[in-house]
Amino acid sequence: MDLIESYREELRLIRKPWTGFWVGMIFFAVILLPWFSPEYYAYIATLIFIYSIGVQGQNLLIGYTGQISFGQAGFLAIGAFTFGHLSRLGSPILINLLCAGSAAGLFGLLVGFPSLRLKGPYLAIATLGFGITVYQILANSEILSGGRMGLSVPKLTPFLGLTKSMSIYYFNFFLFLFFTLFSYNLVSSYIGRAFIAIRDNDIAAEVTGVNLARYKLLSFAISSFYTGIQGGLYALLMGYLEPNMFTFMEAITLFVAVIIGGLASVEGSIFGAAFVILIPQIFSGYKELVPVIFGVTIIIVLIFEPLGLFGRWMKMRLYLRNWPFR
Repeated sequence: MDLIESYREELRLIRKPWTGFWVGMIFFAVILLPWFSPEYYAYIATLIFIYSIGVQGQNLLIGYTGQISFGQAGFLAIGAFTFGHLSRLGSPILINLLCAGSAAGLFGLLVGFPSLRLKGPYLAIATLGFGITVYQILANSEILSGGRMGLSVPKLTPFLGLTKSMSIYYFNFFLFLFFTLFSYNLVSSYIGRAFIAIRDNDIAAEVTGVNLARYKLLSFAISSFYTGIQGGLYALLMGYLEPNMFTFMEAITLFVAVIIGGLASVEGSIFGAAFVILIPQIFSGYKELVPVIFGVTIIIVLIFEPLGLFGRWMKMRLYLRNWPFR
């Protein structure tokens, strides 16, 4: 009985009253943000919500399953253009998002097959080839990409009497909240523990009964589904799509967010998404410095803080909790 209770305690998202208090304060601050801040800040927060979903999917693949992929730009483009074409037909937004994620997830399942034979840099190169292939197909197909004029996407219709910017903000926020809670539950479930076992030692995982083929493919499919949802939400926010929005740099951006935010951490995915969105805004006058900052930060993180920004945040919390005795 004690073992069952301790396991339930481990699965609880909020374990202490003070943690619940601060989480509640942050939640209400985010809810009130568009009412008491400039519209620009709400727009940046919306971008962070959208990217957080994609980074969580990438983290499920890299951080939890140990499968390196540089093809996320391809899945992002598939989700975005699927959403764009369906939106132009007038179908409901949530159905469009589900189809965008499903289309990307299906291609993720197919791309995941090389992971059954390839590992490390070989798998990364194979997935990179997929991303480049998707870009080339879109760039050379006017039917799919809309040609030189690109593809216009109908924007979200305001609801509940809110302004257009507020409607977009809250729509993305609640989707971000849903996928974040889903990620927490997924990594705490048997599926998440199977992913971690494969990452740590796939041979030992197979000996203990984990079906490597099933869970590797499932990891690729779920990760790609998240990225497809990100692509659909990005298309909805921008209202316009073209192939040059989904180059290899988008895959690098998601990879950087995972490493800097923290591997195998849902919270780290959010920190990483905030980092890759805020840094270009802060250095908007010196855009050529942004890749340099990303690269230097990755080196610093790998040397001094392998757990990323979330690891540093946890150490700060531990220090403050024990202060002044440590």
